[in-house]
Amino acid sequence: MAAAESTYDDDRIRDTLQKDLPQWRLEDGWIRRTYRTHSWKGTLMVINTVGHLAEAAFHHPDLTASYAFVEVRLKTHSAKGITDKDFALARKIEEVVTWQPGREGGALTGTPDDSRFAYIKYER
Repeated sequence: MAAAESTYDDDRIRDTLQKDLPQWRLEDGWIRRTYRTHSWKGTLMVINTVGHLAEAAFHHPDLTASYAFVEVRLKTHSAKGITDKDFALARKIEEVVTWQPGREGGALTGTPDDSRFAYIKYER
């Protein structure tokens, strides 16, 4: 039998979120992040991105979706709390979903500044 995974207490969770994932919050035993989108197309793109990352990591979030948002909730069910797995997956989701290649200054310029192409509402 595998050893039990170590869980974080609420103070350590809040400190880690504040330091590493400021857009995420602790609520009802989950770490959560709501991604705002411009439309259903953007919502589906976020869901598919999170789904791919979660499946590759074999650590699965709970999702709530609507026309213009996706809420991601993470906790480790087997440990009955927040573990390193949750923070690691949250960091990867944040990195990929909020990626803006146009800000990196390379060959990839990102989506045009045109509402026809907008799909996610980036934090400024």
